[in-house]
Amino acid sequence: MTVTHRLGRGALASLPAASRPAVVPGSVRPGIVHVGLGAFHRAHQAVFTEAAVAASGGDWGIIGVAPRSRDILDRLRAQDGLYSVLTVGDGADRARAVGILGGFGHAAGDPYGVIAAIADPGVRIVSMTVTEKAYRLDPDGRLLLDDELRAQLTGHAPPTTVPALLVRGLLRRQAAGGGPLTVLCCDNLMGNGPRIRGLVEQALDVAGAQLPGGVAFPATMVDRIVPATSPDHIRRAAVALGAGDEAPVVAEHFSQWVIEDDFPGGRPAWDGVGAIMTDDVTAWEKLKLRALNAVHSACAYLGALAGRELIADSLEIPGLPAVLRRFIAEDIAPTFAPPPGVTVAGYGETALGRFANRELGHRNLQVAMDGSQKLPHRLLGTIADRRRSGATPGWAILVLAAWMRFARGYADDGTPVHLDDPLAGRIRTALAAAPDTAPGVVGALLALHEIFPPHLAADDDLRAELIRWYGELERHGVEATIAGIAR
Repeated sequence: MTVTHRLGRGALASLPAASRPAVVPGSVRPGIVHVGLGAFHRAHQAVFTEAAVAASGGDWGIIGVAPRSRDILDRLRAQDGLYSVLTVGDGADRARAVGILGGFGHAAGDPYGVIAAIADPGVRIVSMTVTEKAYRLDPDGRLLLDDELRAQLTGHAPPTTVPALLVRGLLRRQAAGGGPLTVLCCDNLMGNGPRIRGLVEQALDVAGAQLPGGVAFPATMVDRIVPATSPDHIRRAAVALGAGDEAPVVAEHFSQWVIEDDFPGGRPAWDGVGAIMTDDVTAWEKLKLRALNAVHSACAYLGALAGRELIADSLEIPGLPAVLRRFIAEDIAPTFAPPPGVTVAGYGETALGRFANRELGHRNLQVAMDGSQKLPHRLLGTIADRRRSGATPGWAILVLAAWMRFARGYADDGTPVHLDDPLAGRIRTALAAAPDTAPGVVGALLALHEIFPPHLAADDDLRAELIRWYGELERHGVEATIAGIAR
């Protein structure tokens, strides 16, 4: 198929009916300011919102704000705000244009324009997908305050950071009588609603103000695998869509959004198009972190050590799927009660099916990044809960031992593996000072208080089991070790 035109309003009539947007750009008044125009938002919250507006109406158009780079803004503006979502991995490619983006902002170039949008009484939700570091919080939820951020919060510098945009926007909105507002974090942070409320309260205190009434911070859990868009994806999106698209996003079929239902200014009818509205997101968060994210990490570390490139390749290691199912059933499932109507085993089985989608191209080294930040939430909670109940979670400890072998810096065949981690320097220093033996490596890494709480670091039974598994991986490699235990 030859594509002769570019996506934009003028091309909509020529698109196949199934590829046309459910909402025409500019036809819905803005009700949401979203900070973070990356692929995840455009494949997730924007899609849910467009579907909700198409089904139930409402003034819920999205003003998309790019925090730093103008590149995505330029590409979207050139296409009248339109882009496509290419869904891959289950038969033929499918692409559909999305038109819910009705305006744009640039935090770095025009922060006061973003503040004016937040203060607009027609806007009732400010949502965000900016990654954890943009919130400038330490692991305990304390605001990382420096002179520049202080100047932004107090009005002595342009408010280009996320905390400053929120605070200056809220204060201007309060002064203008803008009405109730929901601040909706859609980043993968545990307890993201309370954490962002704490951020705003701390930042307001620096600004010499208090949180206005009528502002809510509901928690959310988001889930959809959205890999980086490659040149081949751009080609395939154009073929499936019937028009050239310079800003497509790629996604799996699965998409989930769990939201605490606390919206004083109203919300789109997301629950009518598949989102789960609830009074408590906690069980869903724990389910995802332990039965999906931890299993993802297990695939990454074991697969990388075995020399496999993709997560899907890891699942082809003989016996590994069976080991992962036992990890889910025997170690993870006993540690918490899942949401009503869901089983941990069933959720984990769905996750394994998603990970096997080779079209997503999820690389082991990509998933293995930042292990020191991820594993405390994904894995160590499971280990701690099982140890408190008197159990020894052997499969979870195997995964932790695989991370320790990975942190050592080489795969089973001796090939170096790159440790991309904020604590890489601390980890390398600790390992260099310790004997290059199983007890030496395990002891050196357990002593890193930034990762391991004291009660786990001092657990002799955990240490012994880690040394055993590390030794097995060191002597036999991943494939032989898994083959020996999966019989």
